[in-house]
Amino acid sequence: MLLLGPSGAGKSTLLAALAGLLAQDSGEQEGHVTVDGQDARRTRDRVGIVFQDPQSQLVMARAGDDVAFGLENRGVPTTDIWPRVDAALDRVGFPYSRDRRTDALSGGEQQRLALAGVLALNPGLLLLDEPTANLDPAGAAQVREALKAVDPTMILVEHRVADVIPLVDRVVVLSPGGGVAADGVPEKIFAEHGAALADQGVWIPGVVPAERRARRAAGAPLLHAERLTLRHPGATRPALSEVDTEVREGEVLTVLGANGSGKSTLALLLGGLLRPSAGRVTARADPAVPPHRWRAATLASRIGSVFQNPEHQFVTNRVRDELALGPLRVGLDPAPIVDELLPRLRLDRLAAANPYTLSGGEQRRLSVATALATAPDLLILDEPTFGQDLRTWRELVDLLAGLRDSGCGIVAVTHDADLVDALGDRRVTLADGRMAVPVP
Repeated sequence: MLLLGPSGAGKSTLLAALAGLLAQDSGEQEGHVTVDGQDARRTRDRVGIVFQDPQSQLVMARAGDDVAFGLENRGVPTTDIWPRVDAALDRVGFPYSRDRRTDALSGGEQQRLALAGVLALNPGLLLLDEPTANLDPAGAAQVREALKAVDPTMILVEHRVADVIPLVDRVVVLSPGGGVAADGVPEKIFAEHGAALADQGVWIPGVVPAERRARRAAGAPLLHAERLTLRHPGATRPALSEVDTEVREGEVLTVLGANGSGKSTLALLLGGLLRPSAGRVTARADPAVPPHRWRAATLASRIGSVFQNPEHQFVTNRVRDELALGPLRVGLDPAPIVDELLPRLRLDRLAAANPYTLSGGEQRRLSVATALATAPDLLILDEPTFGQDLRTWRELVDLLAGLRDSGCGIVAVTHDADLVDALGDRRVTLADGRMAVPVP
């Protein structure tokens, strides 16, 4: 079953309830959830769930141990554990041995590992919250192939539905106001409700987003990277090696590549959040001092960064306060900035909410808003469209296009082919930490 609905309609909350993980104090609750005729909180051993954020369910230092963790807790005989671990890792196309450290994995690789940990348990009900959102196209295809052979009942949340339709027997659409808006076989749902669903922000097969190309040629370089290299302590090879690139005024530079190719590392280096092992980053704002040596307030006012995992950059307990923090740090009046950004990113109704209670798509929009709040000349965005429904995807693209056309330089690390087609002006492709395709 494919579970659809606009961002914030309650898809992830429903999955948590089905998994028996919805806390009693998480808000006013009505109704009942049963699995095999019992309260869902008593059937957790029959249910497996893969969350939007794989880091929330990785608990061990080594990949094989992480997959084995659940089996050990279920009391599976030791002789059976490692064959099941190896089979699960192979099933999802995990590219490393059991000994691979989990903290050395990219976001997409972590997602494959989390899925392997759940599949190893052979659950009767499998719940998947955007299981391929952080994967490169080849990795996503491999996971979908693995899911074709899954025996249990499966409930899948996925914004980009075209690729998963072959897996689906039934579609249920949640209404943002509560309740079910549509329920039936895919062909019937999309034929009868497709236009209305698209208007509500649901991705449907055949939707082709409009291009938002730059209105004028890119300007002078804002940031220049020369032979940029990063080697983590104890690593056998650099995470990034001798990368040359630049970011210009009024352009969107997209950074592409398979999971683990070094894309997020490049974003952190360009954003002044990591110190390179070799090479250098030079910014027009202060050519004499590399960005990683700038004071925090200076960096925030010049370069806005959005992490792959948005919750890693939240530091307050209210959405409004999160947006106000950056302007306060750089000496700006936060009130007019917050009042503009809240409705612009469709966060106004969530102004008093805790950022950690938002859906994945809402958290992504909040992280983008916090980067915009200090009006930097350069934005570094890691998977900016992750978890967005069609409406908020278009609004984010329009927002970024407007910033680009006003002279802002934007770096977008992404697996989103639609984003590249709609907004990308130039592209850098990485493979194994190196430049795979020269910048045109």
